Amino acid sequence: MGGQQEEEPSVRLFREYLRIRTVHPQPHYDGAIDFLERLSVELDLPCKKIEVCPGRTIVIITWEGTDPKLKSILLNSHTDVVPVFEEHWKHDPFAAVKDQQGNIYGRGAQDMKCVTIQYIEAIRKLKSEGKRFPRTIHLSFIPDEEIGGQTGMATFVKHEEFRALNIGFGLDEGLANPGDAFTVFYGERSVWWVTVRCQGSPGHGSRFITNTAAEKLAFEEQIQKWCQDAGDGVQYEFQQKGMDQQVTSIDKSNPWWQTFSSTCQKLDMTLQCEIFPAATDSRFIRAMGYPAIGFSPMNQTPILLHDHNEFLNERVFLTGIEIYRSLIPALATVSPLEGEA
Repeated sequence: MGGQQEEEPSVRLFREYLRIRTVHPQPHYDGAIDFLERLSVELDLPCKKIEVCPGRTIVIITWEGTDPKLKSILLNSHTDVVPVFEEHWKHDPFAAVKDQQGNIYGRGAQDMKCVTIQYIEAIRKLKSEGKRFPRTIHLSFIPDEEIGGQTGMATFVKHEEFRALNIGFGLDEGLANPGDAFTVFYGERSVWWVTVRCQGSPGHGSRFITNTAAEKLAFEEQIQKWCQDAGDGVQYEFQQKGMDQQVTSIDKSNPWWQTFSSTCQKLDMTLQCEIFPAATDSRFIRAMGYPAIGFSPMNQTPILLHDHNEFLNERVFLTGIEIYRSLIPALATVSPLEGEA
């Protein structure tokens, strides 16, 4: 591999972002915000900061279209990453080490700092070519996705600033695909996070103590029945209870999907359409009635989100920039839809 000075600038930027420790439980969000503000200056695009919860700020970078009355394109990514167990990593998870094969190791390499930089670098190239598109493009950078999104996107979608974005279609994160295909997600599972509080007598588990919390917490068919059967002093509450089953149409009659899929086809990409096995901020976007697709352009890559030794190969990363370089113009030039003309 060549020296650092010979490295592709977009790869160098990706590695710089990976070194910002936006890791729970105390993400360094100020570092990420400063980084994103600097990039907005480089791109000569306006940047807006919106504090949706105390200490939780959303950053929006906007590239206005030639017809800003048309519905906009939202390119969404989150800034936070999950914790690490450093003893299981072969490299420092926040050093963004690149090995001889071009694999870049770091927490967030796949989930999802790669996509953030791919969006930005695709737009940098398009702007440098003097391109303009009818539809406005918004890049949103969201905190706290990894802890459920309640202090991030879930609050933001109810904010007047979100409605003002005038969104027509959104892109958000997906997953890597170990094969040649690229995985695309048009919906996701409903999240239920439940807190059960069970009171009982304390003491070591080896002692035969009556009325312990563990003794009272039985396993039955339904949570409510569990708590009823457990006895007095057992309550439960939902931290999250996702009931919305909105999915984005992947029928050719949907102009957004038709544009997305046909652009990928022109790039000789095979798409594998699935329901996301967990949940992302896309669920909040879809719940507001906006179509959204989960997509991270990573094929021939093991799925390592939240795993030890998370990495992304620089070749795959650079290819992803070129994919967005085709997708973004295509989506931003979708003809006016009913009600937009």
